[in-house]
Amino acid sequence: MAIAKAERLMNLALCLMNTRRPVSKRELRASIEAYHEIGSDEAFNRMFERDKDDLRELGMVIETVESIDGEIGYLARRDRNRLPEIALDAEEAAALSLAAKVWQQARLAEAASGALQKLRAAGVPFDDADADDAADAADTDAGSRDPAVSGHSALEPRIPAPEPAFEPLMLATRDRRPVVFDYRKANAVRPEPRQVEPWALECWRGHWYLAGWDRDRGAVRVFRLSRITGRVRTRGGTFTADVPDHVDVRAAVASWAGEGATATARIRLRRDSGYPLRARAVETLPVDADWDELEIPYGHGLDAWLVEFGPDVVVLEPAELRADVVDRLRAVAKG
Repeated sequence: MAIAKAERLMNLALCLMNTRRPVSKRELRASIEAYHEIGSDEAFNRMFERDKDDLRELGMVIETVESIDGEIGYLARRDRNRLPEIALDAEEAAALSLAAKVWQQARLAEAASGALQKLRAAGVPFDDADADDAADAADTDAGSRDPAVSGHSALEPRIPAPEPAFEPLMLATRDRRPVVFDYRKANAVRPEPRQVEPWALECWRGHWYLAGWDRDRGAVRVFRLSRITGRVRTRGGTFTADVPDHVDVRAAVASWAGEGATATARIRLRRDSGYPLRARAVETLPVDADWDELEIPYGHGLDAWLVEFGPDVVVLEPAELRADVVDRLRAVAKG
């Protein structure tokens, strides 16, 4: 389902469930932003009837009520639209809570709150507690709540998703749609086009990654979202490669970052910097007031990771790792 339609249906459902009297089509059209763009009454009526039918197909009970003046109103009573009791164990509840915090922009909550506030301004009576909860969801993002105000714990998981590529890739992954985007590798001067069948997204060490099938290379690849440039474009057709039952994005990224390596490398790291490297160090020795010397696991892809620390890292050994890092830095400097 397209994100615009999902927003519209959610706004309509919230409006119908959070009023204490039937709401007319006229009031709903004035209150839900997506309906403002519909020019003619005929087009709006068709869209509204489709939306109402879609909500009913999803299981929502919508009543049609005729008022004293003959105007038709719509209402979804809460006692007839309650889900059965859902029992979650501790791990399931924690996973659900964390998933709800992934998308900090809270686009759906913001749009829904706006629709409810417009109806309230028009004089439609609300269940205040539920309306306030919807407004709070829109006004407070998942990573910046004030525990003194919200009553939440002072420590809350925070998984930012700031990359513009996150939303289209999330939808393409869900809908199994191939995508095309420009991707700049760590050592590349310019981005290159990629045709990818997206399988899964995962956050690892503060960065979002996409795992999928690279059509041009005929192999599984992992892409860091912050290196995707320009717009992610979807393509028609179906996937050409089988999607695995389990896609372990973190393991794939870790293998490219040298996780699980048996060899080690020695680097110099500027004091008070490179904390992810320090966390992985086998040994750390102070050199002087500005530098420390670290021994870290060495595997395929470590050179790309070290380049990200720029002038704060100097590779001592092995020689091939030092040469790879120097080559990557020179490529970046040329760009």
